[in-house]
Amino acid sequence: MRHIYAGGMLGLGLIAPMAHAQTDAPMQRVEITGSSIKRLAAETANPLTVIRADDFIKQGLTTAQEVLDRIPSNSSSFGSSNVVGGNSSGLPTGGQASADLRGLGGDKTLVLLNGRRIANHPYDGASVDLNIIPVSALERVEVLRDGASAIYGTDAIGGVINFITKRSVQTTTITAEAILPRKDGADEKRVNLSSGFGNLDTDGYNVFGVFDYHKLDILTSQQRDFSKTGVIPDRGLSLTSGTTFPGNYFDPTSGATGNPYFAAGCDAPLSLPISSNGTCRQDYTRQIDDLPEQKQTSFFGKATFKLNGDHLASIEYLHSENDVVSHTAPPPQTGLLLPITSKYYPGNSGGVPAVAGLSGDPLSVNWRPTEAGQREINSKGAADRLVFSAEGLFKSWDYKAGFTLSESRSAEYFTNGYVNDAKFAAGVANGILNPFGKQDATGATYLASTALRGQVQNGKSRNTGIDAKASRDLMDLAGGKLAVAIGGELRREEADFFVNRDIAGQASSSGLSGSQSTDGARTIKAIFGEINMPLLQDLEVNLAARYDDYSDVGSTTNPKLGLRYQPTKEVLLRGSASTGFRAPTLFEKNAPQSKNDTNNSYNDPILCPGGVLSSNPIANPLRDCDLQQFKLQGGNQNLSPEKSKTFSVGVVLEPVPQATVAIDYWNIRLKDKINALPEEAIYGDYAKYQARFLRNPDGSPYAILDLKENLGKVNTDGVDVSVTLRSGATQAGNFTLTLDGTYVHKYEYQDERDGPFIQNVGRYAANNPVFRWKHNLALNWRLADWNATLAQSFKSGYTDQNLDIEDQYLNKVPSYALWNLSGSYTGFKGFILTAGVKNLLDKEPPFSNQGTLFQKGYDPRYTDPVGRALYLRGTYSF
Repeated sequence: MRHIYAGGMLGLGLIAPMAHAQTDAPMQRVEITGSSIKRLAAETANPLTVIRADDFIKQGLTTAQEVLDRIPSNSSSFGSSNVVGGNSSGLPTGGQASADLRGLGGDKTLVLLNGRRIANHPYDGASVDLNIIPVSALERVEVLRDGASAIYGTDAIGGVINFITKRSVQTTTITAEAILPRKDGADEKRVNLSSGFGNLDTDGYNVFGVFDYHKLDILTSQQRDFSKTGVIPDRGLSLTSGTTFPGNYFDPTSGATGNPYFAAGCDAPLSLPISSNGTCRQDYTRQIDDLPEQKQTSFFGKATFKLNGDHLASIEYLHSENDVVSHTAPPPQTGLLLPITSKYYPGNSGGVPAVAGLSGDPLSVNWRPTEAGQREINSKGAADRLVFSAEGLFKSWDYKAGFTLSESRSAEYFTNGYVNDAKFAAGVANGILNPFGKQDATGATYLASTALRGQVQNGKSRNTGIDAKASRDLMDLAGGKLAVAIGGELRREEADFFVNRDIAGQASSSGLSGSQSTDGARTIKAIFGEINMPLLQDLEVNLAARYDDYSDVGSTTNPKLGLRYQPTKEVLLRGSASTGFRAPTLFEKNAPQSKNDTNNSYNDPILCPGGVLSSNPIANPLRDCDLQQFKLQGGNQNLSPEKSKTFSVGVVLEPVPQATVAIDYWNIRLKDKINALPEEAIYGDYAKYQARFLRNPDGSPYAILDLKENLGKVNTDGVDVSVTLRSGATQAGNFTLTLDGTYVHKYEYQDERDGPFIQNVGRYAANNPVFRWKHNLALNWRLADWNATLAQSFKSGYTDQNLDIEDQYLNKVPSYALWNLSGSYTGFKGFILTAGVKNLLDKEPPFSNQGTLFQKGYDPRYTDPVGRALYLRGTYSF
């Protein structure tokens, strides 16, 4: 009987289902992601995608983030570009990259390494940093596209991604690869070495290690035309800052506003005379990175020993480092007081042109000192993970147990551009610094003395845990053996976040000036069980349940039901229903309130409603109109877990051995979503959220209150489609055509309990769009020592953010497709040579008017800013 592989192992569209291995080969019972019971891979009812390492190598995918981006069900949006300017939490990301199955957020996708947890990134504790995954040590990646809290506990609402390393290595392999873009910037280089010795079967042991080094060169906004500017008049785009060089002034006494060099053109192209009130606007996009410089090093080692014929013991160790250097525009300084005693007061002896309408009283000045240089942050991340484990067979029980110690660390350093606010302001007030022009020798020396350098913050998260589980067959049923699994887990989570107030408190331009140190810890206890019942020859029922008890948020029980029915050898039906949960992270519960910058620029609804300065005497256009404001963020001790209900139903068809089609419908209902209310929502409805606008005693804006809270619901559903066509052996070789796609029917969410649902599919809402359709299409050819792959990744279009965009400029982002071509030759003994072209058609990112990220003119989360690039790889094994 032919087995249809229920997991839909289409991966990147590069491999045929495992069901088509030779039928006379022994089929090994293994543990598959999503179940604790060992079984044949063909027997699982879960929708599982498996990606072989050899296959993502062929496409030139060099990081875990790139690999997962080719999975249509993954909506990952955080990568190295997001370190530029920080993220929605108001904190730098530390260069973090995360996975996001079903678009529910990276905090609702569980990432495992060899089936066990990894410590989450320390800055929000919500998701694993994919940069720590040792890509060169991987054998495969298993992606479970279904809820799995009944097996794994928290975070598995959207699904599970299990990175699985090589089990043993007995050869030495040296690999070098390079990605060389046609245009300047973003060159990539990688070298890795793996070596091992010992045969588990004959020697009773195996020891191996893998070392990897990966480097990505900087890509600046000026190296690509689509990202050069935030001012594109013919698209209605003018994303600029009112804090400029030369500085803008406001006279609170006379009400005069302007810039002494407005008539002279400001400092084009970095600042432009495009305002209606005579002030300059800074085109800060011109001085940021599209992709920051990034260096990654990792080591993975494993030693496995066969204790006797039925038991294995192993030790594995991972060390990974991620070093990112990012740049943004020079530091904005606001609310500076310039008295008439300064020689740089307009019309005085310092050479600044006189302007009409000044009262002679001190001016309020906003100034961006370009002479201080671009702000530069060096983010240094590191991770260590040590696992002791044992597995084997004891009295008919397959058991697995282990001890895991996992730690993730990150630290940020100011290395250029940042200045001491108080000292800088004193230099303006004392007449030393010129806010309207280049500094003289004395001013230049003083400006240099204001520089802030050093570590501004660091964080650490640690997981310590023991786990054990066992499974066995119990009795015969009509369709086969009834099997059960039981297990338990004890885990301790700890988190520490330290802010160097001596530096952070002196640099409001960092967005960290209000950040505070915090820490937290908790203990998690869990027990779980699973039973698999083949009731009939072709009908299998799987039941699982898990009980988790958190020392800080209480307990929860989550069951799962799975069904698999194969009425004929050509048809397989499958389905599941489960509940899930995500416990609030230690950061979400314990983070103190901190005052940070908003992502976008806004008008104060009282002092500058609709962008028009009010007549209130405290109104200040350089503070209240079209500028980044402040938000008060922090944790919430009263947070409760997010809860979900998931069900799916699918069919796998194999009408002929050369064709497999899998279609799965999925439906997820989430409630008590944990997040801060989107700042766009708060500023978009002042009447509704006016209580969140906090003000100083004089009525001037202080910040919007935007703490973490349990918001409303999220409802989403859609269909996964996988198609594989195989030619079999022909004179021209073997051909495989695959399509792996995800169609999202609905994605709606509430910003607050019982509030209206906001539709997100095909449109930019809150901070991101949800794509209606994504797919990966590939044609693979193999003949003797040659193979080649032509692959396409596709995302459908969507309605853009269109924030403060006039009707005639409302934008729809078109669909976006990238083609990759690669080929390999294995005819030389010990050598594998691979060459290809990434982004074969040199497709530029489509225009977007999104204002959420610092990069402008496109959306760096979903597109490739690099362009066409040559991919070269050579591997030698001996």
